[in-house]
Amino acid sequence: MKKLLITLMTALLPFGLHAQSDAKAAEVLDKVLTELTNTNGIRLEFGGTETGFLLLKGEKFYLNNGSIQSWFDGKNQWSYVADTEEVNISHPTSEELQSINPYYILNNYKNEYTYQYKGSLTRNGIKGHEIVLAPKQAGGQEVIRFFISKSNQPLALRFEKNGQTLSEINITSYQGNQQLKDEIFRFNRSLYPNAEIIDMR
Repeated sequence: MKKLLITLMTALLPFGLHAQSDAKAAEVLDKVLTELTNTNGIRLEFGGTETGFLLLKGEKFYLNNGSIQSWFDGKNQWSYVADTEEVNISHPTSEELQSINPYYILNNYKNEYTYQYKGSLTRNGIKGHEIVLAPKQAGGQEVIRFFISKSNQPLALRFEKNGQTLSEINITSYQGNQQLKDEIFRFNRSLYPNAEIIDMR
C-alpha cells in the first residue's frame, strides 16, 4: 500500500508542478498587462537585434529604429523607409503586431499561447522572472521567452524557433505616464511631403 501511494504521488507530482507554474506565469503576465494598460503612455528604449525606441499606448505604437519608422493607430500601420522615402500602409497581421508591441502579446496570450513560469533570474543586474509562451496551434508563431522585472516591467523578449534565437529585444529604458496624444500614432504626411504612399490595405 505504501509503495502504491509513493508511485501515485510520483506520477502526479509533475502535473501539480505544471499547474503551479502556469498559475504563476498568468499572475506575472496579468500584472505586466495591467502596468501597460493603466498608463497614459510608455516610452521604451531597446537594443539587441535592433536598436531604437518605442512609444506605446495600449495597442497603439510608434516605432523608430533609425532606418524605419512605423505608426499603428489600432487599425492602420504606416511604415516609412528613409532610404527610399516610401510609406507602406497596411492592416498588420497578429504576427507582425506581436513582433513589435508587447501589449499585443500580453492581451492575447491566454487565447494563443500556453505559458509556463521558468523561474526567477537576474538580467543586467535587475531581478525578475522568466516566462515562456508557446503557440497553441501547430505551425503557429515562434516561442517567445519573456523576461519581466519584479516591478512588472518587461526587460526583454526573445523570439525562438526550433531552439534557435530569431531575434531579441533588450529594453534598456522604461518610462511610464508619458501623456502621449493619439496623433503620435498616425503618419503625418505634412512632415514627409516627398514620401511615396503605397497603400496595401
